[in-house]
Amino acid sequence: MSRSHHSAGSAPSQRMLRVGELVRHAVAQLLSRGDVSDPVLDKHVVTVSRVKMSPDLKLATIYVMPLGGKDEPDVLAALDRHKKFLRGEIAHEVNLKFAPEIRFRIDDSFDTVSRIDAILTSERVKRDLEAEDDDAPDNA
Repeated sequence: MSRSHHSAGSAPSQRMLRVGELVRHAVAQLLSRGDVSDPVLDKHVVTVSRVKMSPDLKLATIYVMPLGGKDEPDVLAALDRHKKFLRGEIAHEVNLKFAPEIRFRIDDSFDTVSRIDAILTSERVKRDLEAEDDDAPDNA
């Protein structure tokens, strides 16, 4: 298997990561400047948290989160309505041979972080950590 081909489970290449970051930056700029005129998007601050590129760079999955996690379905629908415009702007900004197809997804990693944080600050984990500290030998 050559270095340029990736199986579904392998890590993204440096090129995929670099292009994904360029696409993320371009979309974030377009949204923050208000280049996309839509009543739903005008009412929301949308964070573009990450972009996952396919190995052939022909598909960009753009992960977004409206501030406060409000109206996620409406925000996704608004972004989908402007997909053609955004794709053209991305192609112009990133200067790729082919403009990637784009799809939008809600970034649920914020929920995952919140769940992990809640677990780490739970009484049960605090108790377990205190018990470990009591079992540790003194270094005096």
